[in-house]
Amino acid sequence: MRVELRQAGSDRLLERLDLEEIPHPGRWLVVGERSFLVLQRHHRYQLRSGRYELSSVALQVKAQQQPADARLWQGGWVIGDPSCRFNARSPLLRCAVLPEGPCERCAHFSVQGG
Repeated sequence: MRVELRQAGSDRLLERLDLEEIPHPGRWLVVGERSFLVLQRHHRYQLRSGRYELSSVALQVKAQQQPADARLWQGGWVIGDPSCRFNARSPLLRCAVLPEGPCERCAHFSVQGG
């Protein structure tokens, strides 16, 4: 599938490429030496023979290295330990208490429900 990588905020075209699997928002995409966090996904359709067909996908991305403590959790990526009650369970923010991490160093680390 034809994919456009666009800078989030400015919509500036960064690159065009062909991908078999198109990442969903909240996932990281590595292209060569660069790493991007996918923030939004826009489908583009074209009218062919009286029917609309998916022609390309535009990904709104932010250049960002995937943190070392990012992990898959319940079908999405989170930064830090999602079992902590203060974890944001987000690929963008670890937590409000110690956003720069790591979780193991935080004096407020508390397993949810325990």
